[in-house]
Amino acid sequence: MLKNSLLNKLFILELVLFGLIVTGILPRETSILLALGLVVYISMAQIEDATLFFVRSIPLFIAIPITANYDNLNVWRILSIILFLKLAHITGLKYFLNFREYSKHAKLLLIILFFAVLSTIPAIDKGAAITRVIFFVNISLVGMVVYYLVGQDMFGGKTSKHGGFRARLIKNIAIPTIIVTVVGFIQVASTYFIDIYQFMRIWGEGIQMRQFGVLWSEIAVRLGNTWFAYYGDQLSLRVFSLFPDSHSFPQFVLLGLPALFSIALLRITNYELNTASLKKMIKARANMSVLWVVAGMLIAILSGTRGIWAASIGVLIIITGVIYWTYKTKVDTYYKNIFKYISLYMLVFFLLFAVAYPIFVSPQFLLSKGDWSLFGERIKSIIDFGETSNSQRIEIWKASLESIKNRPLLGVGIGNFPVVLNQNIFLARAGSSAHNIYLHIASEMGILTLVTVIWFLWLVFKKSYYNFVSEKDPLMTIYFSATILFIPWVLIYSLTDVALFDERSLLLFVATVALILATPPLKIESKAK
Repeated sequence: MLKNSLLNKLFILELVLFGLIVTGILPRETSILLALGLVVYISMAQIEDATLFFVRSIPLFIAIPITANYDNLNVWRILSIILFLKLAHITGLKYFLNFREYSKHAKLLLIILFFAVLSTIPAIDKGAAITRVIFFVNISLVGMVVYYLVGQDMFGGKTSKHGGFRARLIKNIAIPTIIVTVVGFIQVASTYFIDIYQFMRIWGEGIQMRQFGVLWSEIAVRLGNTWFAYYGDQLSLRVFSLFPDSHSFPQFVLLGLPALFSIALLRITNYELNTASLKKMIKARANMSVLWVVAGMLIAILSGTRGIWAASIGVLIIITGVIYWTYKTKVDTYYKNIFKYISLYMLVFFLLFAVAYPIFVSPQFLLSKGDWSLFGERIKSIIDFGETSNSQRIEIWKASLESIKNRPLLGVGIGNFPVVLNQNIFLARAGSSAHNIYLHIASEMGILTLVTVIWFLWLVFKKSYYNFVSEKDPLMTIYFSATILFIPWVLIYSLTDVALFDERSLLLFVATVALILATPPLKIESKAK
């Protein structure tokens, strides 16, 4: 599937070293040598290979222990700058300064950046505000590189059959998705052999500390985390895999599922256009890698993130709307059938709750569970506004709306959300947020910024749909069809959380959006069939 032997060998080496470091077999200082090795490879490799290596390594990027007091600089920050510099060397500065040639979505991103910088003015903590702006710029560099490479790939007329960059990128997105899914199941299995204290020592004080630094470890262990579902004395694991919380993890998996769909279902859709019926697709045998799709859906359920569960209902509404629109606009039957086929996997998602149930209610952490209704109670709590978590969210939403009313133009300042709740700015690191990414944006940067963000996201959705109904390559057709479901799933979930701002989820989101937007428009041949 992936033919670049040097890239694969170095990735395996990175994977092994990562495992040895986070498990404590190698000292944490070894991560400095790993980071240097990654810097050398990303600097020397062709920009295409360097970018693909970066994407497949997203969940493996590790914090560098530079000093005892500064040990949370993640290596991805350095590598993204190197990738951007490689791009600038190829294109020259004129490529970035030719604003007249910018697309509508690029101009919207510039407007968002402009408002983000302006919002540092009212910020009480200027340092936190500036740091946050730098964070988003740092992540956007990866999107610029992916956008350019996809554009060049299409300009050269390459397709997945000839190993074009788009196809290689999709296959490299599948790799980290599989890795974090496997780690998630290993995490579940571990709960049957150790107690809660051992689990916290291994993951909180050990693995997470070596991944993200001492400060995050202290927050997760001392201040709080989202790793468990509590019901009195009974508790169940909420899978978080290699992520800091159980919210960003399932988002990463959902964003990676379109890539898994593309690989698994290629055999089913690989017919001449207009000859494959939905019935034939259902009867055809999918690639065995379709099991990774099922595994990804199951592990997303096992994250215990109720917002992910609830957002699936919104996806059903989108499916209905998209199918209606394909008939209204007389889209070719081939594309209608592919979308319907992929949409059928939502049934698989709901059926997997039956598999998740015995896992969720089983006696984890060497503790028995007398109440087998735990899982059902957690599902019912989604609409229980008196439940503690829900009632706290509602209070935070009210405070956010009040803050937006009082400071509608520039908000309280980017990176300064705790001000809305009269909290210390430091608590932003511990998860202080609006628990709604849209309210969070408006609270920090103002209503105009929120409007611009929503406009940009709408363009992404429209472009994803347009790519789907105009694409001729089966691999890309499946991918774009799946993004119509899974990107909105993440965005609907974001009505209840801001976990998309976690750097790992956001990096994959940025790469995915860049792939969608960079794919040039093709002529649609609509036929009523």
